[in-house]
Amino acid sequence: MTRPVVHTYRAAESGLYVNSYLIEGESGVVVVDTSLLVSDIEALRARLRALKKPLLAILVTHAHPDHFNGVHGLVQDKEVPVYASAGVGRVIEEIADAKRAQWSPVYGAEWPAETYYPNSLLADGAKVQFDELSFTVHEVGPAESHADSYLVMTANGSAAIAFTGDLAFHGTHPYTADGHSSAWLAALDALGGELADTGTLYPGHGDPAGPGLLDDQRRYLLYYRELIRRLSGGEAQLSEAAKSELSTALQAFLPDAPLTWMIELGADAVAAELAAVRAASSGS
Repeated sequence: MTRPVVHTYRAAESGLYVNSYLIEGESGVVVVDTSLLVSDIEALRARLRALKKPLLAILVTHAHPDHFNGVHGLVQDKEVPVYASAGVGRVIEEIADAKRAQWSPVYGAEWPAETYYPNSLLADGAKVQFDELSFTVHEVGPAESHADSYLVMTANGSAAIAFTGDLAFHGTHPYTADGHSSAWLAALDALGGELADTGTLYPGHGDPAGPGLLDDQRRYLLYYRELIRRLSGGEAQLSEAAKSELSTALQAFLPDAPLTWMIELGADAVAAELAAVRAASSGS
């Protein structure tokens, strides 16, 4: 038996450099996450066709369109199981139409006209098997998105690897606009132990890395929150000048990293999150 091969398709900058993984087993291919925009989805489908093996299944790690938008383009009229944790599947159904209404005017025909929802929802800790490929889903809850999970894969007795979605970005500025940075930090603390013995993490953005990637993301979020706490003055929003200062500081913290526009995008959401915590603790 040969070991499975993990192929990566990385979207263009317009598609947020999101990674889609094609795990090539002996008899077919399992895809983890899909692209945001039609042009990248078509390129991902071409990459799948080039492997000349059937699509066995698609697994979605979390409820953001750059990870689930491409499912319909890959499935088309075939009967393919599309797996997600129960929480992830529920949130995708809740947000997909609103995301299309929000972003279709921006992206036009590049935004897919239809959403294919996960048709096989998994409980936390559930395992699915495709010949020699075994995936275990771990529900995380709100973190980078409103519903996150990660997948641990083993095959033919090889060391476990993990597909961690957007729980840790590698070498890019992260998306923080869903406003769950406190829960995200707690999730990273837990994952540090859960994935300590996992050799390779395959993130949603950036290159594969070891478990230290989780620590790097934790440091970024702690710094981001501390800067917002100072620059917001306790308010639920930042001034434009404060956002500019935030962006300058984070670009110095993570030099030459792409997706710099995400720094300011999530600033008010995190400021509101921190303000709500302060209000609750003061009893107001």
